[in-house]
Amino acid sequence: MTRRPGIFPTFFLTGFECSTFVWKDRGRRDLAAETQHRQRAREDYAALRDLGIAVAREGIPWPMVDRGGTYDLAPFVDPLVDAMNAAQILPIWDLCHYGHPDDLDPFGPDFVDRFARYCRAAAEYVVPRVRGPHCFTPINEITFWGFCGGEWGWVAPFGRDRATRHRLRKVLCEAAIAGVRAIREVDPDARMVHTEPLIQVVPPPDRPDLADEARHEATDDAFFAWDVLAGRLHPELGGAPEILDIVGANCYAFGQMEYRASGPHHAMAPRDPRIRPLCDMLGDAWQRYRRPMIIGETSGMGDGRAAWLKDVMEESLAAVNRGIDLHGVCLYPAVDMPDWHTGAWLHNGILDVVDEGGQLRRVPSAAYVAELRRWQRELNRVTVLDEDPFSDPVELQDVIDAARRLQPAADQDWS
Repeated sequence: MTRRPGIFPTFFLTGFECSTFVWKDRGRRDLAAETQHRQRAREDYAALRDLGIAVAREGIPWPMVDRGGTYDLAPFVDPLVDAMNAAQILPIWDLCHYGHPDDLDPFGPDFVDRFARYCRAAAEYVVPRVRGPHCFTPINEITFWGFCGGEWGWVAPFGRDRATRHRLRKVLCEAAIAGVRAIREVDPDARMVHTEPLIQVVPPPDRPDLADEARHEATDDAFFAWDVLAGRLHPELGGAPEILDIVGANCYAFGQMEYRASGPHHAMAPRDPRIRPLCDMLGDAWQRYRRPMIIGETSGMGDGRAAWLKDVMEESLAAVNRGIDLHGVCLYPAVDMPDWHTGAWLHNGILDVVDEGGQLRRVPSAAYVAELRRWQRELNRVTVLDEDPFSDPVELQDVIDAARRLQPAADQDWS
């Protein structure tokens, strides 16, 4: 059998919500605190071991650890490192999840340098403390941060127009490139996972005149950050294919949208004939960059989580049959998270939470876990981690063989 080792020790990955934005009417948010992840880190990571998941996206809260250019990493990072080492889980360190320090202006002259110095300090701290391969996401979802911070006014810097969105996304790309270079000064072999939303945007049925605007957002705007990181756009910023490295495509039902001239677009309903198959959307990214890929985030909601996983896996394997170099699927989040706007629990995690007198008890979603187990067996993957999950990477030929055996078809109704 041809051996095709993957990048990660398991095909299924997960992650913990770690946003640190300044929200429009609630000040600084810390979602890892709101979900009690740091205080329950050992419990959360032990659960991943029992689920057969050996890779987790994990956040370092830049606004909390950066004290004006010096760094207080231990209180925020050490509990996580202890927990992931005890459970033998590989982290993908998420260094900036929609938040920057209060004393820093993203449009100021020192933003890029300050971020690069922070990335170097974070890498110097975590690389000796966890097993490799060492993986990082310098800035999560540059494109979406551009929208919610540059045009919609949800989060800092609270921009309200397209020009501010364009400025913000460009400076975030410049900072991410500088961050990659700083990290690789610490570990030249460090891998980068750059996560961006994979979206489809269409005009309203009664507004065919908006077709060009919708197409622009679904193609040019959606790929802007990856294009800059890869050096296809603004090459003066230093992007290159090895800077882009691993493409993390984030896939949600609400990523299929009907265009609105202002404000967030309207999510299309399931079975809308304008929905594109996820397989085709993954193919767009693959043809554009020809880089290793993962699904960087995906989840359904409530009772639909198991069905969503089934659909995403069928679409992913259809993409594998088309030759896409897919190294994993990240079921995000591992632990349920609150809606940013309302605070209501979304019920999108592998583990739900139950509030018991202020303590958030973790409860696995039985149907979601059962569907995960089924796909682990289909792909010849472990359902519980062995003594050393790092000893062998994923055998991608098993995934390819499963895709050929199952022959799933791309489906417009996948969402």
